[in-house]
Amino acid sequence: MSASRPALPRGRSAAALAALLFLALPALGADDKDAPRPNIVWLTSEDHGPHMGCYGDTFATTPNVDALAARGLTFTRVWSNAPVCAPARTTIISGLYPPSTGSEHMRSLVPFPKDKKMYPQYLRDAGYYCTNNSKEDYNLAKPGQVWDESSAKAHWRNRKAGQPFFAVFNSTKSHESQVRARPHTPVHDPAKVKLPAYHPDTPETRRDWAQYYDVVSRADADAGARLKELADAGLAGDTIVFYYADHGPGLPRGKRSACHSGLRVPLVVHIPEKFKHLAPPEYKPGGTSDRLVGFVDLAPTVLALAGVKVPEWMQGKPFLGPAPARNEFLFGFRGRMDERPDLVRSATDGRFVYVRNYMPHKPPGQHVQYMFEMPTARVWKELFDAGKLKPEQTAFWKPKPAEELYDLATDPDEVVNLAADPAHAATLAKLRKAQQDLAAEIRDVGFLPEGEFFSRFGGASPYDGARTGGAYPFERIFAAAELAARLTPDGVPALRALFKDDDSAVRYWAAMGVLIRGEAAVRAAGEELRAALKDRSPDVRIAAAEALARYGDAADQKAALDALIDLASCEAHGAFTAVAALNALDAAGDAAKPHADAIRKLPTKCKTPDARYDSYVPRLVADVPAKWK
Repeated sequence: MSASRPALPRGRSAAALAALLFLALPALGADDKDAPRPNIVWLTSEDHGPHMGCYGDTFATTPNVDALAARGLTFTRVWSNAPVCAPARTTIISGLYPPSTGSEHMRSLVPFPKDKKMYPQYLRDAGYYCTNNSKEDYNLAKPGQVWDESSAKAHWRNRKAGQPFFAVFNSTKSHESQVRARPHTPVHDPAKVKLPAYHPDTPETRRDWAQYYDVVSRADADAGARLKELADAGLAGDTIVFYYADHGPGLPRGKRSACHSGLRVPLVVHIPEKFKHLAPPEYKPGGTSDRLVGFVDLAPTVLALAGVKVPEWMQGKPFLGPAPARNEFLFGFRGRMDERPDLVRSATDGRFVYVRNYMPHKPPGQHVQYMFEMPTARVWKELFDAGKLKPEQTAFWKPKPAEELYDLATDPDEVVNLAADPAHAATLAKLRKAQQDLAAEIRDVGFLPEGEFFSRFGGASPYDGARTGGAYPFERIFAAAELAARLTPDGVPALRALFKDDDSAVRYWAAMGVLIRGEAAVRAAGEELRAALKDRSPDVRIAAAEALARYGDAADQKAALDALIDLASCEAHGAFTAVAALNALDAAGDAAKPHADAIRKLPTKCKTPDARYDSYVPRLVADVPAKWK
């Protein structure tokens, strides 16, 4: 997530205010039919970081994007905000951080905020012909027709004569699935791959990385073909071109990880001479920009380039156009990854990366079925289980610290956590405050269990529901989450008191905080946890049951496991409750083994808000008892 554009308090300068007021006015020439407007093309690809020649990677073979960079501007500090495709693309299409709209979870669907539009709708209103070829994958329901065309055949050629166009062409050639597609003859030599410090040096890992470079070359070739189309049509001088990828590399600890390795992406922009007035001050052919850019900035930027007023509610800033702005920070997030819940927030000032783990008991490498189809994931986990990894390679499979801090200048692979280093206390405090301020500013709804997006707000979008009446007491819930995941030794008495709160999300974080702290905390809060097994909220019951199943005595374990088996029925309790309960049963380990047959017999089909949710319960019903065969 990048720093939010509309918020003027908290020390915004007069210059920033002036720039914002400028953007609030209709752009000069927007109503002048004779003023030339640029065509805009986005060439996007999937699942790759800045592993390209234009970023100094001499192992990469990316001649087309390198040539674009030689005549354009390469942005060196760009985050996708989300480390996986659907929430990343949701950030782009809305101009809003998904944690503010309830759309942060992988493959989900919630209502779009009322009285707002997706950015192509504003472009279409302004006369642009808008095409998308072809991936959408939004976690927000579309508020009416978004594109003039959105299909594998969508193309700017179908516009009216003289009509300006905005076109997106997405290449799937570099997707995670292509990195592990076999058979494959490597083009890049696996022996010459430079492995990141967090990955073990194995033949499987080297082969996956070499194939990753191969498929990035294929995505580059797709970009070259689209650039040739523009040149052949004589439109290169009339078209602003972007190239970017949708998040980091499709290997474990890249994709799905809300740190620099999962969020950093390439971004190259070429602005023709006739539109140089829309370029930022640092623009020069073959140049680089250290401007901090996040995906939340893309929607306001394309509107600014087109001369369209940027809506005040958008949370990003235009980094190109008449009044390009600068961010002080970029922000990232991780929610549920397919069938595995998590809650991570991150921030960077360009040098240091801060990661806040609100569910530190869950390792980064949770068993996401799709991720484990990658050979690197399997061999890495096998080596961890066998105790054969270097220390810096083990963190992915262990519970997380509450906070992480990395210095990219000395530790680009983010393996040396400086959060406890007194020498970096000021930096830690600065980035922690930035993350907390952003959560408050956007009213981050990710601190609710996912099912409450649908039960709490009476059918309204989570974005609107969180801003209406008292339905979402953010300050109380956020304070409970902070307490739960801060891991201070004196936190248990305060957590026990929160079990009496009248808001289910506060009680959820009370139970979660005890669970996170482990056996001693569970003993201390046993009375509250046992009572919570009868809480009216299924999410509170599940968190309490997991704590007792993992750390309680025999009687507590039996009661907790019986409760979890009941709650794991999606027919009886719905998909969100079943996913949470099945994850709790998985975390209970061998204590749940006597229930393996009951888990295998659980229903796998039930009504969900959308088909995007349908695969998660079946995956868990298959995966959870698999370890007890």
